[in-house]
Formats: sequence, structure tokens, C-alpha cells
Amino acid sequence: MTDESRGIGGTVGPPWSVDVLADLHAGVLDDAQAAELWPLVHADPEAQAILEALDATQADLASLADAPAPPMPAEFAARLDAALAAEAAARFPGSTRAPQAAAAPQDAQVVDLAAARRRRNKRLGWAAGVLTAAAAAVVAVTVAIPNTSQQDGTPNVAAPAPSGPSVGNDGAGAQALVGKAIGVRDFGPLQNEGRLDACVAAAGLDPEVRPEGIRPVNVGGKAGVMIILTTGKLAQFRLVAFGADCGPGNPAVLFDKVVGEK
Repeated sequence: MTDESRGIGGTVGPPWSVDVLADLHAGVLDDAQAAELWPLVHADPEAQAILEALDATQADLASLADAPAPPMPAEFAARLDAALAAEAAARFPGSTRAPQAAAAPQDAQVVDLAAARRRRNKRLGWAAGVLTAAAAAVVAVTVAIPNTSQQDGTPNVAAPAPSGPSVGNDGAGAQALVGKAIGVRDFGPLQNEGRLDACVAAAGLDPEVRPEGIRPVNVGGKAGVMIILTTGKLAQFRLVAFGADCGPGNPAVLFDKVVGEK
């Protein structure tokens, strides 16, 4: 940090220190500092504009994860084609078609090199697409690995590992995350909006009320998802965190607290 006015002991606005607002937005200030600054920030249009710019930057970076994988560069595709052709020539001299395997239990269709290339180009993207698919498979295996022991015929499923910032079992420290979580819609271990809506309904809340922000949190070592709801009062929010096992009939509320101006 290069701004000497950073922190409660220095200038806290206006004119606002961008470093102070960035720290507040990132949730790195302690609860007392955040509670003192948020009412001032919400009441200042200049500070709000800076926070909106930070939110927009964060959203732009998050969108990169959903960008389509680019096609394989022609240079590398040509090298791969040449390597395949050389291998085919070495194995099957004088022919561009691979013979049937002698040990095949049934007659297999003979596929030429051109057909293989067409299927390859149709089904495969460049390395980013391959890595994305591999990462998704690893996550799926990690989230749900059946236990070898069974009770009443139902396999045990491993609980998801906690992710996101750590907060106390009573939600201590969650207030500092509000600024950074506004506008975020990260369902974490719940994966999608439908599962979150089921948890919200099970807790007696209205699923039609859209949260101001959604993000995964680590609540005392448990994987959870925190939603931010408005209360109708300036700079006051209701923070509710649900466990990863919540659903119809099981709200699994980890904490439910109101923060900000009383």
C-alpha cells in the first residue's frame, strides 16, 4: 500500500483514499473499522462510484472463467497431423488406413486418418478446454466419493471441503465481507440457484426476494454459503449462512445475524 492516509487513524473521506476503499471492499479491515466506514461510504456518491468500479472489475475477471475455449492454433494442429501421419506410415507402410486388430472380438469399422481428424476437430478444443473438463472431473470426484461402508443401503457421501473466507460459528467477521460480496453470485457447494432457493424456503424466508450478494464461506470449518439481504434501513444488512447439506425440510442455518446501522 502506498497511501499514507490508509486506515481509521488517517483520512477516511472525503476526499476518499482509494486504498482505504479498496481495503474496505476486499474485507480486510476489522469489524470495528468496517462498521465505522460503511455508513460514511454509503452516504458519499464519490465513494460509491469507486466501489462500483471495483465491483465491475471483479465481475469482469470472474467472467473470464466462463469464456469459451479458443480453437487449437493452426500451427499446433499441423504438427499434430504430421505426427499422426508419420506414426500411421511407420505402422502401416503403403496405406493410409489402419488394418483391423487381429484380436478384436467383433468386426470393427476401419477409420481413416481424415475421419479421425474431423472427429478430433469437432470434439476437442485447445488445452484450456481439456484442462477445464479435467478440473471439473476432479472436483466431482472430490465432492462425492462413496464410502465403502453402508448403513441401511445408503452410501455415505464425503462432505465438501470448506472454501471462501473464514468466519466464526456465530458469524463473527462476516460483516467485513459485505462490501466485497455485494453483486457476487457464487453458489459455492450449493452449485446453483435452485438448491439455494430450497434452503431459503426451508428457513422460512421468501425465495422470491433476491439476495444482494451470494458467496461461499468457511464457518468454523464447515462449508457454507452466505446470502446478503437488505433490511430496509440504510447500511444495514441481514446475513444468513446455510450449510452445504441444506435443502427441502433442512435449512441447516449456520448463522443468521443483522449487521450495520441499528
